[in-house]
Amino acid sequence: MNGHPRSDDAALILTELGTNALTHTASGDGAGAFHVTLTVSELTTTIAVTDAGHSKTTPEVQHPPLNATHGRGLGMVAALADSVTVQGDDSGRTITAELRADGHRGGRPC
Repeated sequence: MNGHPRSDDAALILTELGTNALTHTASGDGAGAFHVTLTVSELTTTIAVTDAGHSKTTPEVQHPPLNATHGRGLGMVAALADSVTVQGDDSGRTITAELRADGHRGGRPC
């Protein structure tokens, strides 16, 4: 990904989704883990993070108060990515973010 036009966005998205998996699911438990799939082509980069499940909440974009210390992560991912999907249930979820390489961010020109 080094030198790819969206590499910084991809790195930030991967960091956020991985952190969420560790913080909010069984992935962060002693024997927990999460799985990352990264697909890079000339047209798109797709980042999918699958957690170990047992989350008390469903991932969703939140609108926290200005003084809140949490709750902005998926909103940031959604702002950077051209599309974000959430699949799965309490036994494990996969969040997939797709980035187009055409210089657009979230459907808007950079």
